[in-house]
Amino acid sequence: MLSKDLLSGISDQEIGSFLAGEHAYPHALLGPHPRDGGVIIRAYHPEVAQVDLILAGEVLPMERVHPGGLFAALVEEEVPSPYRFRFHFVDGTSWERDDPYRFPPTLGEVDLHLFGEGNHFELYRRLGAHPMELEGVRGVAFAVWAPNAGRGSVVGDFNRWDGRIYPLRALGESGVWEIFIPEISPGAIYKYEIKTRKGLLRIKTDPFAFCHEVRPRTGSIIWDLGRYRWGDEEWIRGRGERDIYREPLNIYEVHLGSWKRVPEEGGRWLTYQEIAPPLVEHLRRYGFTHVELLPIMEHPLDESWGYETTGYYAPTSRYGTPEDFKYFVDHCHRNGIGVILDWPPAHFPKDDYSLRLFDGTPLYEPDDPLLAEHPDWGTLIFNYGRPEVRNFLLSSALFWLEEYHIDGLRVDAVASMLYLDYSRGPGQWRPNKYGGNENLEAIEFLKQLNEVIYARFPGCFTIAEESTAWPGVSRPVYLGGLGFGFKWDLGWMHDTLGYFSKDPVHRRWHQNDLTFSMLYARSENFILPLSHDEVVHGKGSLYSKMPGDRWQRMANLRTLLAYMYTHPGKKLLFMGSEIAQEREWNSKESLDWHLLKEPDRQAFSRFLEDLGRLYLREPSLWQGDHNPHGFEWVDCHDSDNSAFSYIRRAGKDFLICVLNLTPVPRFNYRIGAPERGIYREILNSDSHHYGGSDLGNLGYVAADPLPWHGFPYSLNLTLPPLSCLILKRVDL
Repeated sequence: MLSKDLLSGISDQEIGSFLAGEHAYPHALLGPHPRDGGVIIRAYHPEVAQVDLILAGEVLPMERVHPGGLFAALVEEEVPSPYRFRFHFVDGTSWERDDPYRFPPTLGEVDLHLFGEGNHFELYRRLGAHPMELEGVRGVAFAVWAPNAGRGSVVGDFNRWDGRIYPLRALGESGVWEIFIPEISPGAIYKYEIKTRKGLLRIKTDPFAFCHEVRPRTGSIIWDLGRYRWGDEEWIRGRGERDIYREPLNIYEVHLGSWKRVPEEGGRWLTYQEIAPPLVEHLRRYGFTHVELLPIMEHPLDESWGYETTGYYAPTSRYGTPEDFKYFVDHCHRNGIGVILDWPPAHFPKDDYSLRLFDGTPLYEPDDPLLAEHPDWGTLIFNYGRPEVRNFLLSSALFWLEEYHIDGLRVDAVASMLYLDYSRGPGQWRPNKYGGNENLEAIEFLKQLNEVIYARFPGCFTIAEESTAWPGVSRPVYLGGLGFGFKWDLGWMHDTLGYFSKDPVHRRWHQNDLTFSMLYARSENFILPLSHDEVVHGKGSLYSKMPGDRWQRMANLRTLLAYMYTHPGKKLLFMGSEIAQEREWNSKESLDWHLLKEPDRQAFSRFLEDLGRLYLREPSLWQGDHNPHGFEWVDCHDSDNSAFSYIRRAGKDFLICVLNLTPVPRFNYRIGAPERGIYREILNSDSHHYGGSDLGNLGYVAADPLPWHGFPYSLNLTLPPLSCLILKRVDL
């Protein structure tokens, strides 16, 4: 057969388009094509001297049908047997491979339809790079969304990063490009080469990659996520049966890169596997129920702590492999610790190898400059109005819950998603279609996110970091809310730290800072955060915020934490607070664990251990967090003494909590009590075991039949300086 016959049906224009790297359907030229009772098989490589077709044990030289590198052969059978190519180069070397262009698409019409709608809940199983077997051949299926590209290719160390070798096929109008490449194995490094319609080349990491190279390298790594064998079945089963709202939730917030390092090895990070056992032991020691990780999704800049994400489906390789991170989660679960991830869908960085202008056009970001960039962080905002972008984010959230057994997601910067004018002045934002400042598309995305998570993953929960008075953040979507499980109470955090940072002599004028939170405490399902945001950027550590000398700072800090643990709402504490770290958190260094050699910090650490254990064993401190009967003031008006007293309840059980927020002891201080009997002092933050002055009530106090503060009985107490007392009625 003549060369022109081997190219029958293909125009010179089509061949020219293919050779110029501008053809969207390379499978139309390459691979097997039925012709007159036989099959024409075509191969392409721009730099070879000869190509052999290996078919049924025979080696058949192929004819060069175009000087640009096209080869073809006619096989006289209707359905050719599996075949291979052997490429011969001018230097005498050769390369043998199976033909990627003989395989059908790995995505079906249903996949593409759901993706176009924004409702493909397992999109991460279709887009990206997936080791698989197709027609008995092992290889990798690649798929990427780039609807405005002129051509897409897979490049990697397996084809010398040459975008001409493995061009992708466009799947109709979906914007998805796809190919199955045989004989590529997990561990190979790859990217996508996108040729824009203006003829420019853009080399991009895979938005759906499961693993990336360690920075500063930016390649995606093919990974098989199915190799790890989980051992947390009991935890997962029990998780779906629990009611997290009526259980203790005590969260330890951690940045994995600076919790502990290895000074003997240049201060390197601990790996996921190395950090899991000591961290879990630490969590159990202090009574934490969950660990919350600052984003561990892949990110280019250490100083961003993960909040500027480039790999929404990949745990950062800084600390190990995907299997290593699965081991971390598994170890936590086997020891009764839940795992929460910070997840940042509000914005992404401008690094050009990632999502920015992905196919040469604004794709993941809006094309409107007034909507596209976040003014505070210099990052780009996701285009929540585009179904495919919403699906990318939704699939990411579900991916962590499914593949890594994560128990909760804390969604970062929700306020910046809700408002079109967030951090923008007049003329710097564009109203929605109704003329308002609400980002309607982002709101609908958040609602869908929460509805899907709670429907598909019983026992998992979401947390909103939302800093405004937006109503119903933690109200179900069917009741008009955003559907989050919890909301960070940033108002409580601001008022509380503002109060405790004041010299006690001035606190009498700021009593409202500690009472105001109870006016709205049940408007949302709150978590009380003392988070990393409060110990960076010149704000100082919690210890350094406290006024007074060293003793008073320690006493103030003990009382602050006791107040947090007895206030309605779940708890979150950033790492380092348990050792009363003096200096501000530095993400480049380990916490100052050497401080625990100091007696007063050992005593402080014991205090937080006992406080955490007390929290876990007393239902009054958590069962009624979101119930009107779970909290009752005894006296919130004693501003002259800067004293507060209140009751926490769970059914018939209750605790009385009393705060003295001055360094002056209060003797014969009477407060109301709801029942007669003997009250045991189950916690005294001024105990000498905790570094205090050991003033108190000798462990017990009897209720007097003297009405006080509207209660039928009362207690005559000694209030230690800068202290919290917790009392419980007991039967002797």
